[in-house]
Amino acid sequence: MAFVVGLMAMLSGTTAWSYDAIEQSIRVPIDDLSGQHRLMTGWICRPSGVKRPKLVVINHGSSTIAADRPGLPLASCNNEAVRWFMDRHYAVVQVWRLGYGATGGPWTEGFAHCTAVDYYKAGIETARQISAIVDYSISLPGVDPNGVVVVGHSGGGWGSIAYDGLTHTHVSAVINMAGGRGGHYRGRDNSNCGGDQLAGAAGLFGKASSTLMLWIYADNDSYFGPRLAQEMAAAYVNAGGRLKFVKTPSSGSDGHGLFFDTDGSKIWGPLVQSYLSDDNRQAALPAR
Repeated sequence: MAFVVGLMAMLSGTTAWSYDAIEQSIRVPIDDLSGQHRLMTGWICRPSGVKRPKLVVINHGSSTIAADRPGLPLASCNNEAVRWFMDRHYAVVQVWRLGYGATGGPWTEGFAHCTAVDYYKAGIETARQISAIVDYSISLPGVDPNGVVVVGHSGGGWGSIAYDGLTHTHVSAVINMAGGRGGHYRGRDNSNCGGDQLAGAAGLFGKASSTLMLWIYADNDSYFGPRLAQEMAAAYVNAGGRLKFVKTPSSGSDGHGLFFDTDGSKIWGPLVQSYLSDDNRQAALPAR
């Protein structure tokens, strides 16, 4: 998929930041849907000199093209998005989910064919794997297990929306960066496989949500454009979800990559900082 190839270039940029990065490999245990035990591979980037840093778990995107999934990259510890969080005393965890990268194994996040699409099921499976990553990460030595931030990009953003409906005692913030599924249907920009079903599933996730989320979409996102993003947000809120929805100006050639774009943090950084400073993210929800 073209975006996966483009993402490789986005993740290669480096910038000067305050802390040196200490990178450690991790392997997260999980059972696949057949019950077979697997290990999801990834790493944690720790800011040197910071005692018991809080955690950010960044969840990667997806591809329906099987040939793309083994080569899907994770951002390095020198990536701008990773460094933005490290500069704020967070350790950053990234892990390839089942069927991707070094983890391999069965890909279980599919949503069937467009004639019978099931975005809800796909999101729940991604959320299940995110939950395993979070639970493992908080057990690592030398980290603060509370106040975890979950960030998801693209397909990982969709999984993060679903994750907010699961029990997550140690997680205090959930951020969706350009989340969704089914974009670039038949290889075309601004074409989605069952966009109405995507909004419907967002509503189902909203019913179960417990944390005020932050959603960020760029105006020139060719996967999930402004109209579709706003439809998803409306369905989520109308179902009872609490949400800060932000549509940013256009970024680069395709705003879908804003989170990993060079200087992208200049756009999304202040939005995330404001959100993380909001003490009402987990205030009691109104009766539904």
